[in-house]
Amino acid sequence: MNSYKNPLEERYSSEEMLFNFSHNNKFRTWRKLWVALAEIEKDLGLEISDEQIAELKANVENIDYEIAAEYEKKFRHDVMAHVHTYGDVAPSAKGIIHLGATSAFVGDNTDLIQIRDGLLIIKKKLVNVMKNLADFSIQYKDLPTLGFTHFQPAQLTTVGKRATLWLQSLVLDIEELDFFLETLRFRGVKGTTGTAASFLELFDGDYSKVKHLDKELSKRFGFEKVFGVSGQTYDRKIDAKVVALLGNIAQSAHKFTNDLRLLQNLKEIEEPFEKNQIGSSAMAYKRNPMRSERIGALAKYVMSLTTSSAMVASTQWFERTLDDSANKRLTIPQAFLAVDAILLIWNNIMNGIVVYPNRINKHIMEELPFMATEYIIMEEVKAGGDRQEIHEVIRVHSMEASKKVKEEGKENDLIERILNDDSLKLDKSKLKEVLDPKNFIGFAPIQTEEFIANEVQPILDVNNELIGLESDLKV
Repeated sequence: MNSYKNPLEERYSSEEMLFNFSHNNKFRTWRKLWVALAEIEKDLGLEISDEQIAELKANVENIDYEIAAEYEKKFRHDVMAHVHTYGDVAPSAKGIIHLGATSAFVGDNTDLIQIRDGLLIIKKKLVNVMKNLADFSIQYKDLPTLGFTHFQPAQLTTVGKRATLWLQSLVLDIEELDFFLETLRFRGVKGTTGTAASFLELFDGDYSKVKHLDKELSKRFGFEKVFGVSGQTYDRKIDAKVVALLGNIAQSAHKFTNDLRLLQNLKEIEEPFEKNQIGSSAMAYKRNPMRSERIGALAKYVMSLTTSSAMVASTQWFERTLDDSANKRLTIPQAFLAVDAILLIWNNIMNGIVVYPNRINKHIMEELPFMATEYIIMEEVKAGGDRQEIHEVIRVHSMEASKKVKEEGKENDLIERILNDDSLKLDKSKLKEVLDPKNFIGFAPIQTEEFIANEVQPILDVNNELIGLESDLKV
């Protein structure tokens, strides 16, 4: 308890994402890359024996981190520390580990594997949020609610239609995520400055063997695309792009929580609140939107990281500099861990979200009379009235009703005022019928159905095997 612990690890992120960026996963992947390199080099004619490869394979998971730390302190080089640590447990193969490669061979290729696998973890959680939001949208597609512009009451919408706005952002995010995965390239085998000069000697100048090594190794690790050219490292714009992608998901999540926190203040929709949950240490009655606030806090952090990766990408010198290393160790894993946590919390909210239709309707009826005035004016004109005179009558009644609401805290009595005004000739019984909120929601239900059917459901169908997720929170 005397040293700092990362809250993303202790409080928020999933075990699968924590493993993806763990030491065991990272350094076992390094060793798997070294094994694959040796196997392919052997197939291409280098003097590497089956026994050497067998010994390497047998010790992929046999990592002594204390010995590695001692070597790194001695060499000030993490890759060479692990080359020697591996060689200690696979002595027959010590001389052929990392043959022809440079540090970025294991470092960069492992980073790309972790980025890909991390995005697949994110995608599963993202698809499940989309499924929950889609179900919510359809369930409440017909329930009228106040629409807001500038957080001022505007025309009505529906609870389900509003949820499609949150979903629309995620459609854009998953399209970007899929495109990123589709176009992601492996670094492969490129050498110290990207020229593969070290392999010129190994393969006696046979460039076709270098190309085969590059492509075959990439395929073994699940990459169909490989960088055609590189310096020592893969293009750091990859890091900037993936953190920007994660930042976009964070933006979408933050927008959702902004809306939900406002709705919870209005007591229209609430995030889950457990039986023994405490909202405030002082105010026992409080039901704070802590899940939404947690998403907002994590989202702000992720968005702040996008600048860091962009600066790294823009300031690399020539074929490589090392001022990216410490930054990458911090920024990439933590951006993934934070978005992983965000989506876990978002799924948890959607699995227990509560809607209060009566409260929603109360707010509608406080504002609906004002929204109905345009209809009233048109009906009066149809009955032969003067548009300007009628407008003035309605304006005066509206100002008086508004005064009652704002200054006296009373109910909106605009409709009663209009019904009791003998100067107005409209059909009073018809006016009462018109004041059904569903007459003011436009095409919201149809738009919701079409959006889910045409844009969301195809995504869910393609990713059906990802649907189904436990979303319990650590704290």
